[in-house]
Amino acid sequence: MSTRAPRNWIAIASAEHARLGRDHRPLGFMQVGHGKGAPLKRVAPGDRVAYYAPATVYGGTDRLQSFVSIGVVQPGEPYQVDMGRGFIPWRRDVRYAPAQEAPIAPLIEAFDFVEDPKRWGSKFRFGLFEINDHDMQLIASAMRADAPSPGL
Repeated sequence: MSTRAPRNWIAIASAEHARLGRDHRPLGFMQVGHGKGAPLKRVAPGDRVAYYAPATVYGGTDRLQSFVSIGVVQPGEPYQVDMGRGFIPWRRDVRYAPAQEAPIAPLIEAFDFVEDPKRWGSKFRFGLFEINDHDMQLIASAMRADAPSPGL
């Protein structure tokens, strides 16, 4: 078994969907790409994830543009859940930190992953992408959360 340093991820979903995962009990979960499994295989236990919501509801036009949750991926492999009507998405368990939702706008100029502030949203179309420790700390600070650690 190889050991690697925890990685940092931004996942993209509507706030409504991200909040469902964050508030699920007894343990939160993450889904990406409308339930696709392949992206979740890149994520490993101990990795940190922050959810960015472009809008409040899926397909919404309200331009929420905020981070809504932040947490640590828990042990275990991706798994499927039958949500009915033939929708069986892939998930990973995540322990979310207590945090406040925070707008992205004040952070754009400080992010390392943003190459051109005028086109800051280009990476978000992937649904899940990796960021460095500096950027994850910026998000955690904006959300008034401790930077999630594997022991969260």
